[in-house]
Amino acid sequence: MRSGDEKKPLFFLALGVAMIIVDSTIVNVAMPTIIKNLNISSIQAQWVQVIYTLVFASTLLIFGRLADQIGRKKIFAFGISVFGVASVGAMMANSGDTLIFSRAIQGLGAAMMLPSSLSIINASFTGEDRRKAFAIWGSVIGGAAALGPFIGGWMITSFSWRWAFGINLPFAVLVAIGVLLYVNESVTRDFGKFDFLGSLLVATGFAAIIFGLIEGRSYGWWNPLSGPKILGLSIVPVVIFLGLLIIYIFVQRERARSRSQKPTYVDFSIFGIRSFRYASIASLIVSLGEYGLLFLLPYWLQNVLGYSGLKTGSLFLVLALGSFSASAAGRHLMAKRGSVATLKTGIALEILGVCALGLVISPHTNVWLIIFTLFIYGMGIGLATTQVTSIALRDVPTHKSGQASALSSTMRQLGFALGIAILGSSFFGLLGSGVSDRLQDQGKLSMQARQVLVHEVVTSAGTIIPELRSSSSTQSEAGAAIGALTSSSKWSALIATIFLCFGWFATRLMGRRIRSELPPRQIS
Repeated sequence: MRSGDEKKPLFFLALGVAMIIVDSTIVNVAMPTIIKNLNISSIQAQWVQVIYTLVFASTLLIFGRLADQIGRKKIFAFGISVFGVASVGAMMANSGDTLIFSRAIQGLGAAMMLPSSLSIINASFTGEDRRKAFAIWGSVIGGAAALGPFIGGWMITSFSWRWAFGINLPFAVLVAIGVLLYVNESVTRDFGKFDFLGSLLVATGFAAIIFGLIEGRSYGWWNPLSGPKILGLSIVPVVIFLGLLIIYIFVQRERARSRSQKPTYVDFSIFGIRSFRYASIASLIVSLGEYGLLFLLPYWLQNVLGYSGLKTGSLFLVLALGSFSASAAGRHLMAKRGSVATLKTGIALEILGVCALGLVISPHTNVWLIIFTLFIYGMGIGLATTQVTSIALRDVPTHKSGQASALSSTMRQLGFALGIAILGSSFFGLLGSGVSDRLQDQGKLSMQARQVLVHEVVTSAGTIIPELRSSSSTQSEAGAAIGALTSSSKWSALIATIFLCFGWFATRLMGRRIRSELPPRQIS
């Protein structure tokens, strides 16, 4: 930092970012308890998680652009207020629908804060100071995502799941005061009118795709199981197709408006910056594998291994320890090998950790094996997250930093949402088929009784397993559910590994492109 005064705004910005990133994962450990307490289904549980990231991803660009136009500090401060009020609503929720709605409003507040925080840093620092600030910002994101489950586990064990949301209020007040006192306003006013239709198209397209991916097991992926149907088909493939079509129309429309010198929602010229383009693609793919897995693990840890919320959260704290421990090593590695090589190393460690976790998952996995794999995984998250942001924004002009940071964060949040939707649906689909197959092999239940039990296990996300275990008459049913949940957890981890591999290959392409743009004397 250039002076002690500059540490204060960075501290409060980082604390605010930590708060909203923690909330993207804080309900992971709490979900089994919330399912029981509010009597919600596993589909609603997915929506409690995904609605936050979906609204977050769909509106980041809007608020990133508005932050550049009307003031980054103003948008950040307003976002804190919205986030704090919504956190109180989530804390007091008495139904799944109320909790989902409150989480959506939290997503709006978070979308105001994240891009404006990054653009404030981009506008306030230069050179080496900016690189250090980005590294701190990135490590906060990586560590906070892992801290969320620990805080959630601590709250549900020592207090109530409601305090997993209520804890946000004092931090929101502290961050608001710090930002008002120490952060300077910055603004760029040369954008013209705002493209509201473009923002509506992209939000609608994302929402339709995520809706289809989550609701497929409820309405039917192809043949209708319930709800409306179109031409004899389930509504799900139609909705997903319409979502993709809307995104295509959005892209073509934005390009046409850009050629005509009209205001656009997305400045696609930013994607012409190669470092930004490839870093954003890698971020989306890696986030899909990373955070979809964090959504699923608590169900295995609590319902199969019988861990408490606090013990489950403590295991996820290992991720944070790995992430923070990687920060110092990351600085030395980047100094010797460069940011792209550091990013590749981080993703490779993530692949190693997640794959190893998938291989060791069983009904009797030793806790030290879990700790080892999660620590390696956390180190990978720490190395990757600190570098991908710096790479994405290093060549972006300051006057476009708000939208660029919003685009970068949108790719990450879209990856979160897709991860929860894709891996979550795969997990619950495998869980249902696994329970059904195991019960059929046992041959003890009628078809109707088997279908009822499968529905109960899947709908409760496995939280019915402890109840089945406690009764001597349902031990065989408990064994079927345990085996199926273990198997679905294992396969979900291996699917996440595949996505992380795709992310690693994206960094290889990014590395070649970035090196080709360096002056000859900088190419090794």
